[in-house]
Amino acid sequence: MASSEFPSRTVYTPSELNREVRLHLEAGFQVLWIEGEISNLARPASGHIYFSLKDDKAQIRCAMFRPRAAYVSADLDNGKQVLVRARISLYEPRGEYQLIVDSIEAAGEGLLRQQFEALKKQLDSEGLFAAERKQPLPAMATRIAIVTSSSGAVIRDFLHVLERRWPLASVRLYASAVQGEQAPAELLQALQQADQSGWAQVLVLARGGGSLEDLMAFNDETLARAIAACHTPVVSAIGHETDFTIADFVADLRAPTPSAAAELISPDQFSIRERIGARQRRLQQQFTWILGHASQRLDHALLRLAAQRPERQLQRQQQDLQRLQDRLQRPLQAGFSNWQRQLQQLQQRLHKLPLSQRQQQSQTHLHGLNRRLQAALQQQLNQQQLRLQQQQRTLQAMGPQAVLQRGYALVFSSDSEQALFRPEQFDQARAVRLQFHDFAVAADTRARPPGPPHDQDSEPDTAS
Repeated sequence: MASSEFPSRTVYTPSELNREVRLHLEAGFQVLWIEGEISNLARPASGHIYFSLKDDKAQIRCAMFRPRAAYVSADLDNGKQVLVRARISLYEPRGEYQLIVDSIEAAGEGLLRQQFEALKKQLDSEGLFAAERKQPLPAMATRIAIVTSSSGAVIRDFLHVLERRWPLASVRLYASAVQGEQAPAELLQALQQADQSGWAQVLVLARGGGSLEDLMAFNDETLARAIAACHTPVVSAIGHETDFTIADFVADLRAPTPSAAAELISPDQFSIRERIGARQRRLQQQFTWILGHASQRLDHALLRLAAQRPERQLQRQQQDLQRLQDRLQRPLQAGFSNWQRQLQQLQQRLHKLPLSQRQQQSQTHLHGLNRRLQAALQQQLNQQQLRLQQQQRTLQAMGPQAVLQRGYALVFSSDSEQALFRPEQFDQARAVRLQFHDFAVAADTRARPPGPPHDQDSEPDTAS
């Protein structure tokens, strides 16, 4: 019975209950807009902002932490009416619920905020914010147009960043008012002028921070449609990181600040220098390897050419011809000596015979010897002529004229008419003469451009 009268109960500690309440509060309420009067404003050294937001019947404690507080553009003071965007939370140690504030605006900006949200919703439904219609930015833009005020820190900061990162860029300023009643028309005119000139590779729309009212020129519908119609990629750099305008949503790229826009559209010159240096070193290594390989091939070709120098072949052929002449003369001389000895013997025998008999025998023998001598001489002469013809054909085939007929050339010094076949001889000769088969060409050795490298397989066979 006791169990039916007293069912089981869940017991919380204060900290557990506060945690549960905080979770339910944060889950049950999303981002809220609350308007009220500031009271109990405190700005401690931590950079956070603490205050209460009240009306004539109640008040709520508020906290705005340092990352968000750094971008507050409105002047905060006790008694000032403001509009805050916040999330509900609970401060667990004291069990007090509070607002975690993201942004603060002057209370009069409520209507402007409504107009902003309505225009944003309309343009979004028309597809002006779609990612597929946005243009890519050039990787290394060198012609940059910027639409902003000609005075103020925006243009100075923008140019300073570009000078540090990418000094190759040229910048054209299209000056315009960025705040006030005339600002939308001037911004539109400057934007269209920069786009229609066709000079810029990228167009930057820039302005410093300010309140929602200060930035309303960039929430103009006509300006937004002009940005969407630009042929040049548009980068918006308006206000601080937490500030958003219609121009930010329509632009091809949004930058948190004008300085950040300069960094986004410009490459870092130092990283590019490193990349160029690395590629230059690789090219140098490849060039060195190619040059060394070509030098080796040239040395090899020179050695082969030196081994087959035409003057050496000519000298060898002259020596072969001299040896052939010597070999031809030796048997002839030996034959004449032998015939002379036989003639002397016959003359001696002739003197021993009677004169008539000796005359008859001598004449008969002399006629026989004469026939034999003529036959032997003719045979020897024919044989030697055949051998001489064979040697002449061999000599012609190996001679320089035959080499020249195959497309080669002999190089002679124009000064001394000396054949050149070693590299150092070219350094001494100022001018040379290239002797081909049926013509000669003069050349100057003082300007010898290096020839293109050839593949090993395509090198002419000088050995033939």
